Amino acid sequence: MQCPYCDFEDTKVIDSRLSETKDAIRRRRECLSCGKRFTTYERREPLRLMVIKRDGEREPFDREKLQTGLAKACAKQRISEEQIEVMVDEVEAELRERRRHEVTSRRLGDMVLLRLRRLDMVAYLRFASVYRQYTDVDQFRSELVRLAGSGVGNAAR
Repeated sequence: MQCPYCDFEDTKVIDSRLSETKDAIRRRRECLSCGKRFTTYERREPLRLMVIKRDGEREPFDREKLQTGLAKACAKQRISEEQIEVMVDEVEAELRERRRHEVTSRRLGDMVLLRLRRLDMVAYLRFASVYRQYTDVDQFRSELVRLAGSGVGNAAR
C-alpha cells in the first residue's frame, strides 16, 4: 500500500477491524518511511451484472440505459424522475438479490413492464412497443385487449 504522504511503497497494518456498516474491513496503517498513519478500507467488489441480449451477446447492465428507456416511455406522463429512479433501483436490487450475475434482456424487460403496468398504462405500452418490437397496429390492439381483459387500469380507453 502506497503512503498518501510520501508515496513510499511499504506500510504496516497496525489495526484491522470490520467497519461500522459491516461492508468493509477498516485498516489503520503506518508508513515505514515517514511514520505517518492513515486509514484504508477494503471492500468486496460488487458482482457485475450482465445482460444476455436476444442474439446471445452479453453486455454489462447499464442503469443509465434503463433510465433513459424509461424516461422516453414516461415522457409527457405524470411520472417524476424520482419515480423512474426508484423503478431502476428496484430492478437493480431485485437482480442483485437473485445472486446470479446474468439476466436475459427478456427477464429484465418483464421486470420493468411489471412496474410500469402498475404505474402508468401509456408508459407501459410505449415501453412494451419497443421491448416487444411491435411492428403493426394489430399488435398494439392485441395488447390493449389483453390488458383490458386482465382488469388492469383503464387500458382500453
